[in-house]
Amino acid sequence: MSTAEGPAGTDGGVVGALEEHLLGEAPWLTQEQVAERAGVPLETANELWHLLGFAHVPDDEAAFTSADVRALQLTHDLIRLGILSQERQDGLVRTWGRSFARLADWQVALLASVAADAGADPTAGLLAVSDEVMPRVEELQSYVWRRHLLSASARLLAEQTSGPTAMLAVCFVDIVGYTSRSRTLSDRELVTWLESFESTVLGLTVDRGGRIIKNIGDELLIVADSPEAMADIALELTRRGADPEDPFPAVRAGIAYGEVVTRLGDVFGPVVNIAARLTSVARPSSVLVDLGAYEALTGREDDESDEHTGTYRFRRLRRVSVKGYSRLKVWALQAR
Repeated sequence: MSTAEGPAGTDGGVVGALEEHLLGEAPWLTQEQVAERAGVPLETANELWHLLGFAHVPDDEAAFTSADVRALQLTHDLIRLGILSQERQDGLVRTWGRSFARLADWQVALLASVAADAGADPTAGLLAVSDEVMPRVEELQSYVWRRHLLSASARLLAEQTSGPTAMLAVCFVDIVGYTSRSRTLSDRELVTWLESFESTVLGLTVDRGGRIIKNIGDELLIVADSPEAMADIALELTRRGADPEDPFPAVRAGIAYGEVVTRLGDVFGPVVNIAARLTSVARPSSVLVDLGAYEALTGREDDESDEHTGTYRFRRLRRVSVKGYSRLKVWALQAR
């Protein structure tokens, strides 16, 4: 049996106690024993462990518990029921690993910060609050997951398709002057600033029927089924960023519309790439749209006219050449 050594209160002792609390028991199984009890090949067990994002464990180290056996059994059940193919299994497990690793890092840092603010040792504080906090967090995570399952199911039923592609408006929103601003802030101030930015964007996006796919540094990737909803989101964000009385930072945005490949909560394809490229050439507090978004928003084919008399105003710009795309047709989008 391999458990953390060390007197109570040291890092080793706390980790050992956390292992027992979070996993239900101290580790006592090797990888081979886990695979044998779960009834799956050892190679499969090792592969799943790596896909989850965990480091290699020596063959003779007892680093696993009955929870690991149960996880392998559940995965095997999904394969047996035809829910998971090998390709789907790898993608799903990899996505689980990435998503929960990031969530766990944030949660542990938060709990350690709370303990430090209370004057307690951050490491010992994790153990002190685990009994009170962890069950509530786990229950909330399950609730949020089920709510998002419901939303995703509703979108799928509305589209009446289970295929890998969908017609979506895709937008990248980029903070203007992020590098210079971040150099003037402390680590804590930078985190607070970014969290405020993401919270504001999330609220605006959800209220208008969009959803945030991911953040990439100082940039957010947003999608919406409706091009009008995406246009409204981008215009409101740039408007707020241009207001000197509003603490929201100045941003730029690029929107493209068309068929997008959707996989495991992410989006791929030329439309996504074009939106990213448009954002890279957009001026501060401006929104650029591609031909697909222009036609979807105006309801007509490519038009040389600078303005449209509907909800939005368009100004045709010179064609731009960006990485991977030559002479893109581009319009500046403005609210009327």
